[in-house]
Amino acid sequence: MQKSKSRKYHKILNSAGAVFAEHGFYKATISQIAARAGVADGTLYLYFKNKDDILYQYLSFKTDVVFKKMNAAVAKGTDAESKLRNLIRCHLEEFQRDQNMAIIFQSEVRYLRDIASQIKNISKMYLDLLSDIIEQGQIDGSMRQDLFVGLVKRFILGAVEGVISTWVSAHGRYDLGTMADPLVDLFMTGVREAGS
Repeated sequence: MQKSKSRKYHKILNSAGAVFAEHGFYKATISQIAARAGVADGTLYLYFKNKDDILYQYLSFKTDVVFKKMNAAVAKGTDAESKLRNLIRCHLEEFQRDQNMAIIFQSEVRYLRDIASQIKNISKMYLDLLSDIIEQGQIDGSMRQDLFVGLVKRFILGAVEGVISTWVSAHGRYDLGTMADPLVDLFMTGVREAGS
């Protein structure tokens, strides 16, 4: 019974992601989500309070999945640069794998005040990962020590979000993952210690 419930819950979440990506959060309806999931409208209320709750749980679920993969990717790195490269590649590949998630994170959530604290927490988790990598790079000498960690990590996050946003605008017409290495190369050129 629990497994069946879990399967239906995740089917509704994924259906909601498709509907939100296609129509936008405000225009999406419970009926559209239910139809996409192949369930009655009332079934959604067994799992969710309302449309806002569906979005909140969708973002929480996707964040958990992606951050597990990101943490595993970073752990495989042997130094700061390889950890950064793995993080950004994982980030881009996960968003390419799930274009609905990319559209929702890039186009929808930044305009929704009700989930501002949730988005702030997601950003903080990502920035904390970046902080650890940058601090390691500054300690091992592969990154300049005269740069403020807060500025560097926001620069990286902004660049990655910009690349994803451009890809979403282009309707995913190219391989997003191929942008990872050039992005890290560009970044490392700017933060590398002089003469290294």
